[in-house]
Amino acid sequence: MSRTEATRGAGRPAAAMAMVCELVESAQAQAHWCAITAPHLVALVRDGARFENGHLVERRVAGAA
Repeated sequence: MSRTEATRGAGRPAAAMAMVCELVESAQAQAHWCAITAPHLVALVRDGARFENGHLVERRVAGAA
């Protein structure tokens, strides 16, 4: 098997499941992961809103003076 074939996808479904399990275990071990405590703000974040220190930062409109 060539190197290109070896890195193309996960291969077998069992190998893919093993990779997913390892990623989930790694994510759970990270101390900085936390629950979403403000689900009403998720849409803002998805639309590109910026927050600094927990406060929404207003965007400056280009060309406005």
